[in-house]
Formats: sequence, C-alpha cells, structure tokens
Amino acid sequence: MTLQDGSEKHIVALAYHAWGHTRPLVQLSARLVTIHPQVRITLFTTDAFLERVLNELAYGFDRGEEACAERVRSESATVLSLGEASTLSAEAVDKSFALALEKLVAGEDLQCAKTRKIYAALPPPTAAIIDYLAIDPISAVKEATGGAIKVYAWFSAMTTLAFAEIAPERYGGPGNIRIKAEEEVMRTNRPIAEVVLSLVFSPTGKVHHFPGLPPMTDYELHPQDFPLPAEFVAHVFPRMNETVEACDGVLFNSPTSYEPEAFEQAKAWLNDIGSVGYACGPLLRRRREAASADARLFQNETEVIRFLDNTLNDSGEKSLLYISFGSFFGPAKSLEKLWAFLDVVMELGIPFLLSLASPSLGPIPIEVVDKLIAHGKGTLVQWAPQQVVLEHPATGWFVTHGGHNSVVESINAGVPMIVWPFHADQPLNAVRISEVLEVGYELTEVRTGHGTHPLHRNGRKPVGTIEALKAEAKDVLTKAFGEDGAQKRKNLLPLSSAFTHEWEQGGASHRDLQYGTDWLENLSHAMFLHILLSNGYSPAAVLSLA
Repeated sequence: MTLQDGSEKHIVALAYHAWGHTRPLVQLSARLVTIHPQVRITLFTTDAFLERVLNELAYGFDRGEEACAERVRSESATVLSLGEASTLSAEAVDKSFALALEKLVAGEDLQCAKTRKIYAALPPPTAAIIDYLAIDPISAVKEATGGAIKVYAWFSAMTTLAFAEIAPERYGGPGNIRIKAEEEVMRTNRPIAEVVLSLVFSPTGKVHHFPGLPPMTDYELHPQDFPLPAEFVAHVFPRMNETVEACDGVLFNSPTSYEPEAFEQAKAWLNDIGSVGYACGPLLRRRREAASADARLFQNETEVIRFLDNTLNDSGEKSLLYISFGSFFGPAKSLEKLWAFLDVVMELGIPFLLSLASPSLGPIPIEVVDKLIAHGKGTLVQWAPQQVVLEHPATGWFVTHGGHNSVVESINAGVPMIVWPFHADQPLNAVRISEVLEVGYELTEVRTGHGTHPLHRNGRKPVGTIEALKAEAKDVLTKAFGEDGAQKRKNLLPLSSAFTHEWEQGGASHRDLQYGTDWLENLSHAMFLHILLSNGYSPAAVLSLA
C-alpha cells in the first residue's frame, strides 16, 4: 500500500461482540500503524472486551514500536456488558456505533463509555473496516458519509466459508438469501425468521463443491445440534451477500498459503463485481514476552505457564493435550461426550489442559473433578493464553472446535490438531486439516443432529453413542501420540514456514497491506465537505472541518 501525499489517514474499525472476530482485527490495527506511520485508527469494541482488547494490543508491537501503539485509540462503544446473548450481535451496538460515527464525521470528541475518558477529535475517517456480520454498521458508514469513504468488509473466518454463506450462486454460494426469503414469505405467508432459518440451517443433502475441498453435502456443514440466536440469523444472513458485494473490498484474515484455491476464487468473484480482496493473515501476536497491562490476565497467564513448565519437566516435550472450544462454541447439548472423551485421555495417562472459556461447557460434574484429581496430570482453567500454550514445548496436540483463529494459531506454532467441529467454518477447516493437508484428525462420533447423516466425502456414518466415541477417541489419541501423529506433525512443517513468510518482504499479506491497495485513499477534502452539506450537516459544522 503506497500513500502518495503523506497526509494523516484515519481508519474506523469495528468487529462484532465475538472474540474470534475482534482479536485478529486488533492485530491488523497494530500492523497498519506499524507499516504506515500516517495512519490513525479508532477501534470500537464493547465494555466486556475493552480490557482484553488493550491487553491484546500490547502484544501487537515489538520493542521499539511504542510510538505506533499510541496511534491506535481503543475505545468502548456506548454499550455496557450485553451478556451471553449478545456474543454475536446486539441492536444497541449498532445504534451506539452510528452515533459515534456521526461525531467522528462531524469532527467532534468521543467519550469511552466504560472509562469515561474523552478522546480529542481526529480528521474525518478515510476508510472503515467493518465486520462482515455487522450489516447495519456497514450501512451506517455509507449513509453518514454519503459514500465519501471506502468501506471494507472484515472477513475474519476461513475464506472458504464465503462460498458457503455469501458468494453468488454462479460461484457455488447461496446468493441473495433476502430475495429468496421474501419470495417464500409471499408464497407461504410464513414468518420471515422461520423462512430464513429454514433456508440457512435446514440441509437437504445438496452436494457442495468448495474450492480445494472434496465434495460434501450440506449435512456435513452442520455437524452439531448447536443453537444460534434466531434473531441474529434472521437479521444478518439474508443481507450478507448484497451487503458484502456493496463494499469496496474484503479483507480476508486467512493466510493465502492455507487455502490458496479459495483465495483465488474469492478474488475472481470480487473482481467480477468491481471489488477486490486483500490477504491479511495470519494475524498473530508479534511480542512473545509478557506485555499485559491487566494484572488479572497476567496472573492467569503466569499460572498456566507454570503448569506447562511442570508438565514439560514431568512428561517431556509434546506430551500435553490442549483442549479448547473457543469463547462461544461447545458441546452444549452433549456434554456427556466431553466427559467421556476426558475419561479416555486420563485412561491413556495423557497430560491435558482444558480451557472453560466457552459458556456452553456448563458446570463441571463432581465425578469429573474427582477423576481429574486422581489423574494428577490435568488442569481446568477459565481462560488460557492460547498462543502461549500452543508455542510452549510441552504442547503436543490441540483438540479444537476448528474456529479459524485457533487453526491458524495452531499451524503457526507447528501443533497438529484433533478437530471437534460445530458450526460456520469449523467443519470446513476439519476437512481441510484431516483429509486435504493431513495435519490432524477429525472426530466424527461427536456429531449430533444433522451431523449424523453419512459423510459424502468418505462414506462414514457416525454411530453417535458414548461407546463409539470412546473407541474413536482411543484410536485417534493413540495414533496422535504415535508414529502416525509424528508424520502429521512433519506434514505441518512446510505450512508453518509458509505462514511465517506471509508477513515477510514479498509475502502475500505484507504485499497487500503495504503495496497492493489504495483503500486508504479518499475523495478530495472539498468533495467530502460538499457531501456533508448534502446530507444535512450544518454549515457551521462543515466550516469547522474546512
């Protein structure tokens, strides 16, 4: 990315209330201000995430880059803690963002809703990076600025997911779900939310041909009976296709070296409509030593590292099994399968670390706690510093839901995976990891609901019983910590090396962020002021920016 005039550029960034969307956007912000000294960023988050965002940001800069950190303004949206139901979205977030955006455009100060700190006005935004799920905020940017700034969709998932959720039908995607839903409502008089849920989450056995993956049915895209907020689905999914296609481009969090076929096809689709796709992954912490400004998070990280060090001393390198389902997903309707899986882990004498960050894991049964104490090699933590865990020499394997950040972090650290997928890009990652790249395994006996249909890609049909799960777990874990697992770890090395290259000179992400884009450039300042007048701003407010 080359900025010719050297003037200060101001980017507004927003990810929805999901840590998997927010964390890499924080790291992208750090990269932007490091590569481009004239860039300033206003990064919006929520009260619940504010401390974690600040903590994560501290790891985004190497020593000597403190001045870069000062150019990122981390501010809470005017929304307090929204609880579990707001993990993906909340109407209040949309309204608060729209109000804050009006102030930014008008050159007014902003106040953090949590800390009450007031931040001085910056020049009007040059560009906006908005979560692709944030339908209303994307519209708000376009309306508030009259199209004077460029808006880019932040796609924080596996790039292949775009062909399952957003892409037009000619590229194998669902196309415009809104039109289909409205036609069905007119025909049947059913509620719109019911129709959307049926279109999006009621598989019929249709075979998909996603780039770089073997053919698979839509049943395979829904491996678990996992509840999603119906209101969120009904509001967001119908409008994703037209909203993303109306943006000036898409920033893809996934490394091109992980799924090159999907990235090339995504660029072709976007080019067809006059848009563009940019590579941004992997977006991981750059600073390795503790840099946390939050004492509570720092203490938690210290305790986890102590357990990892003890495991390394007692059981050796690559002996530990790390288990985490992220901060949202988990076997909410089949917790007995998790406890059965742990039974096998402990029977095999494998040291393990289980993160309980997902609220769907619920209370731990007393009998599980008793077994854990007797095992003596495992621990449960409410939150784990995942990149630290994966890069520790004690960690050998990662049982993951297959969320894209977890997959990228694991590959970058050279840790092979055992995937227990639930939703979104997770089943797609599971197939790529186990059957395409052969750098891990996928658990199939954990499947429930639609996921129990036969798998088109390999003919297997899950039995679904606890006994079948235990047998599969024993087989997979024995292989993982044996010769077969050693080969999969070896298969992972070239990809880990490719991830490192993405941000070096000549790498795809470094090239796109530094040289290949013009998305920070704006219309002329005079035209911007004219647009403000045309959209109802007072002459006094406009003159203050002239």
